[in-house]
Amino acid sequence: MSNGDIFVGEIIGTAILILFGAGVCAAVTLRYSKARASGWVVIAFGWGFGVLAGAYTAAPLSGGHLNPAVTIGIAIDTGEWGKVWVYLLGQIVGAMLGAVLAYLVYLAQFQANVRTEGTTEGTADEPVPTLGIFSTIPEIRNPLANLVTEVIATVALVLPILAFGLTEGLGESGTTALIVSLLVVGIGLSLGGPTGYAINPARDLGPRIVHTFLPIPHKGTSDWGYAWIPVVGPLIGGALAGLLYNAAF
Repeated sequence: MSNGDIFVGEIIGTAILILFGAGVCAAVTLRYSKARASGWVVIAFGWGFGVLAGAYTAAPLSGGHLNPAVTIGIAIDTGEWGKVWVYLLGQIVGAMLGAVLAYLVYLAQFQANVRTEGTTEGTADEPVPTLGIFSTIPEIRNPLANLVTEVIATVALVLPILAFGLTEGLGESGTTALIVSLLVVGIGLSLGGPTGYAINPARDLGPRIVHTFLPIPHKGTSDWGYAWIPVVGPLIGGALAGLLYNAAF
């Protein structure tokens, strides 16, 4: 694969991933969405379908990593680091693009995120904080606990992805991306409760950057004080998964 193919593939695939993922979060969160308050299960499946669509689209060009933690885990397994920077750059750019596209899809709903004239604090018409549509927010803010959650959840993602390569015919049949998407749904349902399961530095960082600059009325904070955890945690988890895979398999 050429650097150009990898870069373009990761941009497109990651953009699709974030479009679906931020899109389902917007659908569930924003006041005037038809899917408002449909719940965590819907969010988990929306992100899983995003992985499915993004990975299948990017696979012919880049292999469809879509995640720096996956790229790092694969590099540790194979010892091939020369193209890692291309993957990471494409993933960050794609994540930012996907966040912008999700914003445009829900533009009218975001613009309606204002307090109705004449209402007071605490009413049903209070503006909705929007960061959770784009990036993760912990339910209990405990840096060590949050970091551990992201590390473990990312190991639970990357180690099976590496192991899928040992299953004869799985890649040839084209079902790897389907299995990974179901894995992401499972992680969301089982391990996503504490932090919102970033498990992907690009998935959190790119949309957080975009959220900082988007002209969303009453959007709330972008919470940069927490932003290092969904970046560092998944990177540690991806590296640990690669090391564990090399040691055990």
